[in-house]
Amino acid sequence: MEHSTDTEILFVSHKSPPATGGMEKQSYELINGVALYLKTHTIVYDHQESLLAFFLKLNARILKVIKANPKIKMIHFNDGLIAAIASYHKGYEQIKKTATIHGLDIVYPLAYFQKKIIPRFNTFDRIFAVSDATAQAACDRGIKIEKIQVIANGVDTTEHQAKKNLADIRYKYPDIQVDKKIFVTLGRPVKRKGFSWLLQHVIPYLGTDFQLLMLGPYSTKKTLTDRLIKLLPSKLKTMIMLFLGYPSDQTTLRKILPQYYPKVIHLGKVPFEDLKPILQESLAFLMPNITIPGDMEGFGLVCLEASTAGSLVIASALEGINSAIQHKKNGILVPAENNHAWINVLTEVLENPEHYRQQAKIYAEYTRTTYSWDIMARTYGNAFLEMCNK
Repeated sequence: MEHSTDTEILFVSHKSPPATGGMEKQSYELINGVALYLKTHTIVYDHQESLLAFFLKLNARILKVIKANPKIKMIHFNDGLIAAIASYHKGYEQIKKTATIHGLDIVYPLAYFQKKIIPRFNTFDRIFAVSDATAQAACDRGIKIEKIQVIANGVDTTEHQAKKNLADIRYKYPDIQVDKKIFVTLGRPVKRKGFSWLLQHVIPYLGTDFQLLMLGPYSTKKTLTDRLIKLLPSKLKTMIMLFLGYPSDQTTLRKILPQYYPKVIHLGKVPFEDLKPILQESLAFLMPNITIPGDMEGFGLVCLEASTAGSLVIASALEGINSAIQHKKNGILVPAENNHAWINVLTEVLENPEHYRQQAKIYAEYTRTTYSWDIMARTYGNAFLEMCNK
């Protein structure tokens, strides 16, 4: 894709860069990547005001930017929530509009959202879905298939050798058993991640020559938010937990984790400089997602990050993970919630560690050559150009 000076794009996002992961990272890399090829303008939430104020002022701000830059031909809204709000805007109907949907912003189980908001996505010129599963969820909810284009998320594909090894940082984490084969999970303890399912249905049936390190935000004690949410009616509680990204699996984990110590330990959220050697020296990264109505894994970016770090990715063949991991090309996919399949795969890996360490290197190379932020940005850029030149 060559640089174009004739096409100007306005990016709008309430996920503020720079950031280190998830939708924020995707927003940051997309904006900066497309800027290499097209002239871009941005309206991005900067935390200098409330999010509500940002949304209320957004229509006027868009009109102001368009007036100051009359060559803008397209506005891209980088998630479903902000696109839903923008679907009610007035004054720039002549500008083409696109949006990216990530998963939860389509399946969110609020009846009004599903019946009244989702159909408004058909007013956009194109809807980009981060995975085939997200695209299917959109189609199932009435978004016209001809408006949808799948563009997978990318990952930092530069090889970064960790400056330290696991032994160097063990003083910070004395419970890590460096003589054991290491499995790792990473992420917020939300139910769809399947962490408590893994502990209850798989871990007890493996051998003893391993340790599972759980990483990510985690509170060992009940918080005020826990107590307040518990008081809500069940349906409202579910919607609020999903909207907030509330750690809905945390209560169960608090109850069962102690019985697995020291085979399983939760390290909480670790610094990035410690995450690298942990992933690099782990035997496998596990993503045992399960099906949760009203929620979904839109893509599975963390799988790609673990793969490029050098860890063997073993993940549920579920939802958007299927677009991030290609079976036996950059990871191993296992049927979701099939405890026998998970036990068999993990036992095989534990019994043949050197073989799977070599496989992890091959898989990492496939991830680097197939997924990258630049590939993602160029694909978006080509789509923007094609639409603007129609």
